[in-house]
Amino acid sequence: MEDPQSPGSASTRGPGGAPRGGEPAVDGDRGVGSVEHCPLHLSSCHECLELENSTIESVRFASAENIPDLPYDYSGSLEGLADDLPPERDGRRVNVTGKAPNILLYVGSDSRDGQDRLQQVRSALADCVDTDCYTVYHLPPESALKDPWPDNCLLLVIATGEPVPEDLSRRFTAYLSQGGKVLALASSFTLPGFRVTSKALLQDMVQSLVFCKADGSLVRLSVLSSGYVYEEGPGEPLGPGKLHGHLDSEDGDRLVVQVPFGTHGGEAVLCQVHLELPPSSPAVQTQEDFNLLKSSNFRRYEVLTEILTTLGLSCDRKQAPALTPLYLLSATEEIRDPLMQWLQKHVDPEGVIRSSKLSLKFISSYTSEIEITPSAIPVVTDTESFSSENFDFEIYRQNLKTRKLGKVILFAEVTPTTMSLLDGLMFEMPQEMGLIAIAVRQTQGKGRGKNAWLSPLGCALSTLLVCIPLRSPLGQRIPFVQHLMSLAVVEAVRSIPGYQDINLRVKWPNDIYYSDLMKLGGVLVNSTLMGETFYILIGCGFNVTNSNPTICINDLITEYNKEHGAELQPLRADCLIARTATVLEELIDTFQDQGPNGVLPLYYKYWVHSAQQVHLGSAEGPKVWIVGLDDSGFLLVHQENGDVVTVHPDGNSFDMLRNLIVPKER
Repeated sequence: MEDPQSPGSASTRGPGGAPRGGEPAVDGDRGVGSVEHCPLHLSSCHECLELENSTIESVRFASAENIPDLPYDYSGSLEGLADDLPPERDGRRVNVTGKAPNILLYVGSDSRDGQDRLQQVRSALADCVDTDCYTVYHLPPESALKDPWPDNCLLLVIATGEPVPEDLSRRFTAYLSQGGKVLALASSFTLPGFRVTSKALLQDMVQSLVFCKADGSLVRLSVLSSGYVYEEGPGEPLGPGKLHGHLDSEDGDRLVVQVPFGTHGGEAVLCQVHLELPPSSPAVQTQEDFNLLKSSNFRRYEVLTEILTTLGLSCDRKQAPALTPLYLLSATEEIRDPLMQWLQKHVDPEGVIRSSKLSLKFISSYTSEIEITPSAIPVVTDTESFSSENFDFEIYRQNLKTRKLGKVILFAEVTPTTMSLLDGLMFEMPQEMGLIAIAVRQTQGKGRGKNAWLSPLGCALSTLLVCIPLRSPLGQRIPFVQHLMSLAVVEAVRSIPGYQDINLRVKWPNDIYYSDLMKLGGVLVNSTLMGETFYILIGCGFNVTNSNPTICINDLITEYNKEHGAELQPLRADCLIARTATVLEELIDTFQDQGPNGVLPLYYKYWVHSAQQVHLGSAEGPKVWIVGLDDSGFLLVHQENGDVVTVHPDGNSFDMLRNLIVPKER
């Protein structure tokens, strides 16, 4: 899964696509003095049409348990195990009840820790498996002993640090012997040939794991260790499966083993790392550990998905949600009547406004009989009864303090992409009406090449229309627009009293980062020059509440509270979209009054590149130091020979984590 890229345009050396209606693009390339222009560029915008997002829905925060001493051996006699199991046919377990296939979670006793573990595992599984295919149930100890749960259990997950009682261990092993599948997470449960051994120095410590997938490829990631490892134990050794994982250390302790069991296809994956715990878990003690685990969070899901797939579950991408109608909202009462009057004059006799990308059909109310397609979307104009669980319009209105921007809202719960919704309106609607498209989810967000992304709940998704006169300070330096938008997102959070130290930053040219470690948002800019005006669509997406698989703003707030004993409240996407539009309008006004110097001090305060050293082209390329932005918003770098060159955001990618400025592969 790639990081979203949201670049600038080749034609204008900044944001924007091909000019509309044959109008020539304006070259905004304005070097500083005799600065030489280097033929290395960054992130081409003309290759990116819509904003992409690569996160999934968040998991819940919960507490980790203290794992007690574990017994060494559960390899007792296997005689009589089949007596505990349902009938079988042709060597396979038979679902005699006809119930839906289940995933059962055994977490030990019904304590607070047990309930926490239940929620942790349930949430992690829900982010991996196709929940339309399975039902996830809690398996209490008494039910595990008495009820006929093996009849329709496709997977038993054992996630408890408490010792598994002998009678339960026998039943779990009996289930395995007749073709059952077991995933043991930081559990004492084991099988003949293995025993669980304590290594106290590893307990709740972040370690480096090397995980081998079924195809032999390796995944290296940081994990939270349970404090136990697998060693050879009593009983006849079982032939290990292809999956395995060990510490990346001299000892190479085994933390993950796959164990085929019996003659009917039974299989267990035994794991002594906390794949079920999010990096925000209270078990994670330090900021350094949080950073390590968050950086590996996507790989944690990759490993968990590999294990679940090997155990026979479907982990295919979930089906895209159904499209929903748009709602036409106005942030102020005084703009409502002019808006409707304008609309009546511009729709065709069928109430439709058409563009090259889609048709918007304006209707007073919506019924389920009205078809919604990616190219034809109904827009509801009577919005007195509008409500949404995911977008509080009143909160948006309270936080929007603009003269123009964001005043007229096209809102959808689910839409193909916000970037195309304004296409038929942007050149006709009066500028003072300030168009913005907002979605809770989008189904056709696009990344580089043919990549497509399903945007999740918890991500702030919007496209804002901004009109900039060509003959103005910003109109002559259009590449700065993407920088102003990235800065607006960061300032929207850090200007809230009490939130000024939340470590949200900007990365040139168009990304929003946590420190210099992880990306949590990006900006995409398409600009069109019509006459003397740039019509600019600014697409923006940033993670607010969706913690996984990367990171979100509320993660940063949670960690700040933990570290400083603070009680900052989590933030909402509707609030931050409005605050971002407000800050952006202020930044544009400042730029138009004072030029680049009016905004660069704030930009440099938040950017991640101060005095950063990189190489041009490859690891063996010339070494340079990033010194800032030039007068047009391009990157200035200082070479070892004393020369200063400019790097344009047009054609290459900047790999900050490897400290390279590298040519983009075609």
